[in-house]
Amino acid sequence: MSNSRADSFETTLLVRDTCLCLHAQRAARTLSRLFDEAFQPLGLTSGQFSLLNALNRPKPPAIGAVAHLLAMDRTTLTAALKPLERDGFVAVTVDPDDRRSRLLHLTEKGRSLLAAAVPVWRDLHAAVEAQLPGLEPDRVRGALNSLARSGPSKKGR
Repeated sequence: MSNSRADSFETTLLVRDTCLCLHAQRAARTLSRLFDEAFQPLGLTSGQFSLLNALNRPKPPAIGAVAHLLAMDRTTLTAALKPLERDGFVAVTVDPDDRRSRLLHLTEKGRSLLAAAVPVWRDLHAAVEAQLPGLEPDRVRGALNSLARSGPSKKGR
């Protein structure tokens, strides 16, 4: 008797082998672990590195702009900022043009930490790219950015 149920083992294998979300999650976890280990001597996580890098701008950005860049909701970003603010790497101030908004400043201490982390990132990033046989990293980045910007249509859900 054939099992045509959607929860059959064949379906499990199909999802395991073809699901873009699963493959992206696995790759993201692997990359996060690699970068977390590399940044560990600096007391930094890969997420904190990305956040510090997102704040490294000529003018302090608003929380909403950084949340959008990092594809995070504002609440998650605010929680991620707390240890960086507590340790003096980031300062949060009221936007003088809109008192409801907060601006995120990379402090000098934060700039120094980011400057120490960039060579670590550069070396590991080059090693990771070198391990992508037959892939063009710029094409991979382009495809991922395209997906992040537009996302599939939610129609039919």
